Amino acid sequence: MKQDSTRNISYTVDCEDYVHVVKFNPFDSGDSCSLIAYGGNNYVVVGTCRFQEEDAEVEGMQYKTLRTFHHGIRVDAIAWSPETRLDAIPPQIRFCTAASDRKLRLFTSDLQDKNEFKTFDGHSDYINDLVFAPNEGQEIASVSDDHTCRVWDLEGNEKAHFVLRSPGMSVCWHPEEAFKLMVAEKNGTIRFYDLITQQAILSLECEQLPLMSADWCLKNTLKIGAVAGNDWLIWDITRSSYPQDKRPVHVDRARLFRWSRVNENLFATTGYPGKTTTQLLVHHLGHPQPILTGTAAVGSGLTWHRTLPLCAVGGDHKIFFWVTEM
Repeated sequence: MKQDSTRNISYTVDCEDYVHVVKFNPFDSGDSCSLIAYGGNNYVVVGTCRFQEEDAEVEGMQYKTLRTFHHGIRVDAIAWSPETRLDAIPPQIRFCTAASDRKLRLFTSDLQDKNEFKTFDGHSDYINDLVFAPNEGQEIASVSDDHTCRVWDLEGNEKAHFVLRSPGMSVCWHPEEAFKLMVAEKNGTIRFYDLITQQAILSLECEQLPLMSADWCLKNTLKIGAVAGNDWLIWDITRSSYPQDKRPVHVDRARLFRWSRVNENLFATTGYPGKTTTQLLVHHLGHPQPILTGTAAVGSGLTWHRTLPLCAVGGDHKIFFWVTEM
């Protein structure tokens, strides 16, 4: 379907709280619906989505809340576990959050009577990002303003600890590179660590500050993207430690970078939440201009659907969804 590049929001879901973070489950949960989790000031809500782009019988979008988890504090980041299964009996939902009290919380639920959570202590400052080991889901990596990246087991024991030179902004774990961790620092350096030797093995440089977000392309392990200052930047790690491509996109500074999960040339960036609106831009490496521009009232978070060219941003009592072209 053809789109006007300043196309309005495709779908919205109303929420009971301000949405600080939103995350599609990046793993196959064995169900035709997509799992989505979003976090507010007190709660994490887990629901399912189905879109007309994947199912002709759906009019627009269907959303259903599966469970609301009491969190008791603002949610700053959410990571899904690959152990989440909707086709198991009973089903299992597992995710981990980072909160403003510098703790990680691991939630496990069968959507009935079993609802457990464990708290992981160790970071001494704000936690910016976290991710599960993508294949088995037996470990969680987190990065913080305390200048560390830590790897935890599911009991909350620290299995590895990397000292950074500045705040850790993003951490990525690629399913095809299960023994490597990508860590992006605010000072503009992106490092890859070997989890077996616990040594840094490769680094990339932005040459500009501050780096706010970086992502490792699912469809091509050699591609890394980030936003720093007003620009997006893309590296091919076989070519150079400096960006192969970069472009200024957000006048108000760029905040988040996320690769699409279906196309190695498609990615989205967001600007800083302004007083009224946040700008979402969807880019395709074959096009000089963004292929979609969206705005969300005080938006935060950015996530791509597992199998569709569709991304979502949280906002004031709402989640906004945009569908783009491949």
